[in-house]
Amino acid sequence: MRSENPSGRARLTFTVTADDTATALGSGDVPVLATPRLLAWCEAATCAAVDPLADGSTSVGTSVALEHLLASPVGAVVAVEATLVEADGRARRLAVSATDERGRLIGRGEVSRVVVDRRRFVERLG
Repeated sequence: MRSENPSGRARLTFTVTADDTATALGSGDVPVLATPRLLAWCEAATCAAVDPLADGSTSVGTSVALEHLLASPVGAVVAVEATLVEADGRARRLAVSATDERGRLIGRGEVSRVVVDRRRFVERLG
């Protein structure tokens, strides 16, 4: 059995590509980082911050609050950080932030996740 990441923190770095833009994702018509992609990157960081979990467990997102504060063009490097704020039973609440290569805050928010048994979760879908 593995234990949860004791630091409760993760930092992931991404480079904005044409596939990450509002134009490509249908969330706008300008070639800048799309909010849905920023959200996906934030969720990836929260997953990394709560991993590794016990064998057979995973976490699922349950709520998100995200402010996308600054546009990022194709080629920009974005660092996304997630920090565990609260762990209550199976529930996890994490603060997220995203900065560009110049250190400017481009997004911030909070993501909630719940730890579940992967097999039972998938079985209940059918």
